[in-house]
Amino acid sequence: MTKSVAITGGNRGIGKGIADYFLAKGHRVAVCSRSPREKGLAKAILHLQIDVRKREDQKLFLAHVQESFGGLDVVVHCAGVSRWRPLEAADETFVEEVIETNLLGTLWGCQAAAQVLGPGGAIVNVSSLAGKRGSANNSVYCASKFAVNGLTQALAKELGPRGVRVNAVCPVYVETDYILQSLSEKNSPAGGGSVRSYLENFAKTQTALGRLPRVDEIAKTVYFFASDEASAVTGQCLNVDCGTFPQ
Repeated sequence: MTKSVAITGGNRGIGKGIADYFLAKGHRVAVCSRSPREKGLAKAILHLQIDVRKREDQKLFLAHVQESFGGLDVVVHCAGVSRWRPLEAADETFVEEVIETNLLGTLWGCQAAAQVLGPGGAIVNVSSLAGKRGSANNSVYCASKFAVNGLTQALAKELGPRGVRVNAVCPVYVETDYILQSLSEKNSPAGGGSVRSYLENFAKTQTALGRLPRVDEIAKTVYFFASDEASAVTGQCLNVDCGTFPQ
């Protein structure tokens, strides 16, 4: 069955990987982003430039997708900001950027999705392993992702009676241009050193499989949650972390 899928933050990185995977499986795909359409985005993917931090923008995005595709079956929230900063250096601008993008961007997206998805519909939130455990210089990001996991669980209960499932995936580091750039900041765990060396050491010492997950592996997990094969699965926040945090 061909489904209509809307993905926030689907212009690059993990979001683009998710969009590409759904498209390859024969589904209709639309993405949104704050930035203009990337050259590498497949022509068959519908793109809309919006700000996920704005409630009305999220509603406009899904309305546009519905009108273009004649319906909507799956909504994936992948837009996010990953930044490290020690507590004493967290100012209003930094906190607003992270919380409004990661938490409010997901909240407003879920609210908009709940208004248009029918029975059999699925919401998948891309959270983080940082939504399961804290780490130094990461209090704001962790707070935002813990909140996304709580939102996921609460909405699974609230939307379940309508036949709409809500789940989340919680990746550890996934090598994308964005995360490599974020880890290059001095406050990141890489500490201003070689990002590649940091990730190699992390994979060797912190994961059970000795490697980090790939973008396509995150996409496949999202796809499962959105599929009919997961019809009895809701309210789950699943680690995709190569065994970094067994639960």
